Amino acid sequence: MLDIADELNRWLEEGRDFAVATVVAVSGSAPRGPGAALAVDADGTAIGSVSGGCVEGTVYDLCAQALQDGEVVRERFGYSDDDAFAVGLTCGGVIDVLVTPLPADAPGRKVFQAALSAAVRGEAAALARVVRGPAELLGRALAVHPDGSYEGELGGTPDLDRTVVDETRSLLNAGRTGTFDIAEDGSHCEPGLTLYVESSVPPPRMLVFGAIDFAAALVRIGKFLGYHVTVCDARPVFATRVRFPEADDIVVDWPHRYLHRTRTDGRTVVCVLTHDAKFDVPLLEAALRLPVAYVGAMGSRRTHEDRERRLQEAGLTEVELTRLHSPIGLDLGARTPEETALSIAAEIVAARQGGAGLPLSGSHTPIHHDTGGQRSDAVGARVAA
Repeated sequence: MLDIADELNRWLEEGRDFAVATVVAVSGSAPRGPGAALAVDADGTAIGSVSGGCVEGTVYDLCAQALQDGEVVRERFGYSDDDAFAVGLTCGGVIDVLVTPLPADAPGRKVFQAALSAAVRGEAAALARVVRGPAELLGRALAVHPDGSYEGELGGTPDLDRTVVDETRSLLNAGRTGTFDIAEDGSHCEPGLTLYVESSVPPPRMLVFGAIDFAAALVRIGKFLGYHVTVCDARPVFATRVRFPEADDIVVDWPHRYLHRTRTDGRTVVCVLTHDAKFDVPLLEAALRLPVAYVGAMGSRRTHEDRERRLQEAGLTEVELTRLHSPIGLDLGARTPEETALSIAAEIVAARQGGAGLPLSGSHTPIHHDTGGQRSDAVGARVAA
């Protein structure tokens, strides 16, 4: 739902009545993942998408009905073996959709607005919703902030809200969207509730070291993938806005020195394109000891062997060295800067999503990898909002 936060926040500010359908679980191959949303207002205006077209019409009708009867609904959509034209996903997957009516006088509207407005401002926030459990709790939500403050209440025991906030903060701090199970009293014994958490966090960072032509192409594709891209080089004649107009930040500094002083987290990717030992070795020595998502370094296989020897001499362990993607990128036969940037981006996506980087046509692994621990329990409960 937070993927259409701008439009939904505007609808809230305008006082519109609307209902929003959110994908809360996916099994198998599906066009869109958890968090995808479709919203319909009282005039029939629709924004967003839950399936790229497969079940949009039916979900649209569910939203319109939810606005009329005020009921929260969770529905499952999957492929129909009996009738390929029946309402379902012809790609063979299964999605669970939670439909929540949010008329202007809905008690939970302020909770949604707190999460949506934070997302619009680029601040970290998460929306935790009950997607499996007793009818009276289904659809209840909390808006949770990184400092542990929150809006809303689930209506169970006081321990329930506190435990949900703690679990939600763990997902938020990791920048993850996912689910967790919990008991109605807030314990983890005999869980009776499933909470779905959508996290909205600032864009992940891509740190590109080495202001070369390949870096310019990588900046463009990094922005396309949604990264906040920084280019760093110790040479001021190369690290300029003219050469990298699309970069968010351009830093003139020694790479390892900048890496030590800048902010990184578990979503940060580090791309070392300098292929110069005086820059590479101290930079990689620092990067491979940080809890970042990806570290890759450009260079020939001979350069890689020399670099690895130097890093071993600098004290890096075998375990730390296994984190290094070098030579950087997947084997696409790339030659131009743009092709090379594509190969680097493909490796970053594969590392993030757990992909093998092999042609789908020749493999038998799932097309969509489940990296978020999503559940897909069928829930047929309906509850008055």
